[in-house]
Amino acid sequence: MSSVSNAVAQREQGPAALVEQYRDDLAMVAPSHVNPDKLYRTMIGLLRGNDQLARVAAANPGSFMAAVFECAELGHRPGDTYHFVPFGGKVTGIEDYKGEIERMYRAGAVISVKAEIVYANDTYEFDEQTMDRPLHKRDRFAGKSERGEMVGVYAYAVMRGGALSRVIEMGKEEVNEHKAAANGTHKDDSPWNKWPRSMWLKTAVHELAKWVPTSNEYLTDQARAAGEAARIANQPASTPPAPQQPAEPVRAEVYTGEVITPSGVA
Repeated sequence: MSSVSNAVAQREQGPAALVEQYRDDLAMVAPSHVNPDKLYRTMIGLLRGNDQLARVAAANPGSFMAAVFECAELGHRPGDTYHFVPFGGKVTGIEDYKGEIERMYRAGAVISVKAEIVYANDTYEFDEQTMDRPLHKRDRFAGKSERGEMVGVYAYAVMRGGALSRVIEMGKEEVNEHKAAANGTHKDDSPWNKWPRSMWLKTAVHELAKWVPTSNEYLTDQARAAGEAARIANQPASTPPAPQQPAEPVRAEVYTGEVITPSGVA
């Protein structure tokens, strides 16, 4: 067998075989909108198209399968809004900011999400006392060098009905605190160093997700609750029991006659 054929065989017997082995389990954890067969085929396609991912997944299958199950549970398409990144000798699963926004939309309580990076030469203003959302202006045709460095990021959601969620604001220092808390950010292949803009946006959107519904089954839960409320409201009113008549008081027997004192008793 040639070295190429041997490599292909090892790959098919390694991570791909694991995905096949847990195929039914993945279908059980995935939300209702996910097609399990499509999820499986896409995952196998990623392994076949990325030799580095296949090698690291074979060397550390635990990290690989943990990411696979998280991707399935969140309801994402592998390689689209959820990424499998060979990093530091293991496979790291990363839900990007578009994935978190997608879960907000999927929940049904949000109709739009705004997430933007503020650059040094942009105009930015937000007063919580007088404004419901930030005022952010920039030259739409300015290049990166003209806009300056990234100095902040913000995100908010417009809820169904028109109300606004909490506005999340983070300056450069706060974003860097999140970066410092992540593993391996000093390495060149860290997502923070490869895709800094996306990671800034993800940091703000991830914080926003704490304030808006993101559950994949949110609408189902709401419909179930509404149906239960309707069922209770439509139940025929039960007939109250007839009031009981008070029982007649027990009358003591009354005897008349004279009292006779026994002899010898004073």
